Amino acid sequence: MERHFGEGQQGAHQLSFSSEDAFLKFARSVRADFRFSRTAEQSAFLDGLAATSATRIRELRPGSLLYRAQLDYTLRSEEIAPDNFEEVPGAHRPERMLPDASKVGEGRINPRGIACLYLATKMETAALESRPLIGSYVSIAHFRTERELRIVDCSEKLVGNLERIFKRTWTPEEIEKQVWTDINNAFSAPVERSDDVLTYVPTQIIAEAFKAQGFDGVAYKSGYGEDGFNVAVFDVAAAKLTSCGLYRIAKMRAELDQADNPYEVREDGIYRAKITAVRPLSANEETKPTD
Repeated sequence: MERHFGEGQQGAHQLSFSSEDAFLKFARSVRADFRFSRTAEQSAFLDGLAATSATRIRELRPGSLLYRAQLDYTLRSEEIAPDNFEEVPGAHRPERMLPDASKVGEGRINPRGIACLYLATKMETAALESRPLIGSYVSIAHFRTERELRIVDCSEKLVGNLERIFKRTWTPEEIEKQVWTDINNAFSAPVERSDDVLTYVPTQIIAEAFKAQGFDGVAYKSGYGEDGFNVAVFDVAAAKLTSCGLYRIAKMRAELDQADNPYEVREDGIYRAKITAVRPLSANEETKPTD
C-alpha cells in the first residue's frame, strides 16, 4: 500500500488455515449456520487469521490525510447583495460528516449500532464509495489522524482466479495467500444498495477479531478504481475533521468485467460456450502465431 503506510511487521507465524477455501467455508457458515456461537471450524479459521496477520500490519502516521464523503448537501444562507440573502447548497456540517452510533446501520466493517469511521486515501475514492449519480452533490471532508494507527492491510490480491481452478495441490504458503486473497475480495467488492445485511456478516466478524487483537482498523482495496484504498478506523476520535467542501459529480467511468459467458442466438435455440476439458498446450500450439 502506498502513501501513509509504513512497512508491514515481519516475523514468523504459523500457517494454520485448513484449506485454500477456508474463508469461503467460514463465510457460508456464519451466514447460514452459526453466527453468534463459534463452531470448531470457525474458531480454527479465526485462529489462523490472527496467526497470519502479523506481516500485514501497516502503520498510519499521525497527521496522515484521509477523506470521507457523504451524499447531498446542506442549505446555507449566502448574502448575494446588501441585506439580500439566499439559500445555496453547501457542504454538510461536521456533525453530519461523523458517524453517530445511534443511527449507523449495517456496514462492511461495523454491525448496526457500533460506529466506525470509513475513510479513503483519495477524494475520488471517497466520493465513489458513497455511490453517487452523475450530477449529484457530495460533501467531502478532510480528516487528519490524531495518533499512530496500526492497520491490518487486507488490500493485497495475491492469487489470480485461474490459479484456483487449475491447481491440484497446495503448499501452506499458497493456502495462506489464497485465503487472504478471498478476504481482500470480500472487503473490496462493490456494495449494492439492495444487498442483504447477511453480505456483511463475514467481514464484520473478521473486523471485530482485528479490533479484539488491539488493532486500530482495516485497510482494503476500493472496488471503484485501481488507485484508491479504504481505511476503516474503529475509534471515531482517532482522526479529526479539519475541513469540508461540496462537490458535484461531473462524470464516472465504467469498466466492464465479464461475469458470465455470452450466449449466441441461433435459429434452433440459444447456445452458450462452456469449458468441457482442460489440457496443456502442445509445443506447436504454443509457437503458432495468432491472427
